[in-house]
Amino acid sequence: MISEMAKKITDDLDVLLGVLPQRIRDLLNTPNRDELLEIVLDLGRPPEARFSDTFVYLDKEPVTREEIAEVVEKIGEFGSDNRAGIERTLHRISALRNRRGDIIGLTLRVGRAVMGTIDIIDDVIHKENSILLLGKPGVGKTTMLREIARELAENKRVVIVDTSNEIGGDGDIPHPGIGKARRLQVPRHDLQYQVMIEAVENHMPEVIVIDEIGNSYEADAARTIAERGVMLIGTAHGKSLKNLISNPALVDLVGGIQSVTLGDEEARRRGTQKTILERKQEPTFDTVIEIIERDTLVIIEDVDQAVDALLRGESITQEVRTRDDKGKVIVEEAQKTPFQRTRTIRYIFPYGISRNKLAEAIEKSKAPLDIVRNSKDADLVLTLKGQYNKLPPYIREAEEKGLPVKVVRSNTLVQLIKAVIEISPPKIDDDSGYMG
Repeated sequence: MISEMAKKITDDLDVLLGVLPQRIRDLLNTPNRDELLEIVLDLGRPPEARFSDTFVYLDKEPVTREEIAEVVEKIGEFGSDNRAGIERTLHRISALRNRRGDIIGLTLRVGRAVMGTIDIIDDVIHKENSILLLGKPGVGKTTMLREIARELAENKRVVIVDTSNEIGGDGDIPHPGIGKARRLQVPRHDLQYQVMIEAVENHMPEVIVIDEIGNSYEADAARTIAERGVMLIGTAHGKSLKNLISNPALVDLVGGIQSVTLGDEEARRRGTQKTILERKQEPTFDTVIEIIERDTLVIIEDVDQAVDALLRGESITQEVRTRDDKGKVIVEEAQKTPFQRTRTIRYIFPYGISRNKLAEAIEKSKAPLDIVRNSKDADLVLTLKGQYNKLPPYIREAEEKGLPVKVVRSNTLVQLIKAVIEISPPKIDDDSGYMG
């Protein structure tokens, strides 16, 4: 852990507790409140507090409609994503609604700005390369993103595209945790990619900061920004570089993948089979940082070379950086195992797509895909562009969980066959990572 003298935590916790009903507020005045992550208020159930390593019910008495209404009255308006905030804080309040649209549950997530923690990657962020942060939910990606934005804004023109106001906080005046960086708010999640382009065209940034790149539209916008010479700092759904390579919606962030058929002579020269996987283009991001834990990071520089090596079935060298109990940063080298695609079936949840047509497309293309009836059982969601733009709950929940979402223009058999081919895992004849 970094020493307490070296870091500064701003959590505005008293402001969050101030919107709670008095009885629940009193129950949270505990010694470990600094470790509080979330407060859950569900109608008819006891109030719940979630900490970093446990959760507790605060009281036996269930939450009432009046108590939920009291909280809603004290916070900002909920957006189309059912999220609200408290002005000039980083706290996030998410609503559960019934079929009539009434709010019957609230998740109040504690937002903290932690300053002085990016010394572990200080040399990386000042190389002026575009950086992509990866990691499981709750590991600290947004916290690190905010601190990088604040640091770079000391000497550069930094613009943050703040989709859910998690980086710069709620309200028109951004949280001081972003320093001199400017912030563009996004009216609806499905417009994030448009605001990304607007940030470049209207505000002449040297650095764009974007949280949660989650679909192909946003990946395309990120590429457009990078091609204009703007440094990108972003996060994406996925825990590792290998996850990203497996995600058809986001793989273009690291160069994309295409199947290439070699001539007989070239295949013999390379010592490979005739059909192989290769990187399609230059990566949007030069460096990938995998956040394993808050004080353990994996640094992969030269992403183009790393992806090439993984697709060839070779190991790559990466840096593992940790911070010990005294705050000292330790740097070690380690080998990363090669990327392997197998013959596994990919499970598809179609939303707004004809199941019969999709089944026909799968049959005609002989793709190793299976259709499931619940997004919880899927590893990819397939939907129409018109459906995606409405951002229904199924799509929003899938993206929040890091589930890839593939978008097609229309519900025709031709379009579905094309999509099925694109999302199918390539066949492999051996364990080398090459396609046969």
